[in-house]
Amino acid sequence: MTLTDFARRVTDSGTCTVTGSGAAGPDAGAAPGAAGQAPVPAPSPVAGTDAAVSRAVGREADGLAVASFVLGLVGLLVFNVLLGPTAIVMALLALARRTRRRGRALLGLALGVADLVVLAVLVTGNGAVAWDFGG
Repeated sequence: MTLTDFARRVTDSGTCTVTGSGAAGPDAGAAPGAAGQAPVPAPSPVAGTDAAVSRAVGREADGLAVASFVLGLVGLLVFNVLLGPTAIVMALLALARRTRRRGRALLGLALGVADLVVLAVLVTGNGAVAWDFGG
């Protein structure tokens, strides 16, 4: 029994269902479309990868949103000169990739901007990029 003995039918889900009789008939060597059979396109070798790619991009965008929030929050206390701009860039990337965690991305963006505001206040007030509670 060879593959040409069966007619292929491709469903919408990308799976291939093989139909036909188990025995080879007189049209065993006939091309698809012969003897009243309609030609059926072969399934794509990468069927279903578009959905997998969109899920991966969605997870990546969600991760960017969470990372932006965490870096912006930590940046309020330490390394605001580095973490603030990083949080802003990650938040903008997450929003551009249409994250499902839009609120976290917006909070990360706001915290990144707040990091830069804290940096500006520290530089103008103390003349140094450090917290000084001693007076």
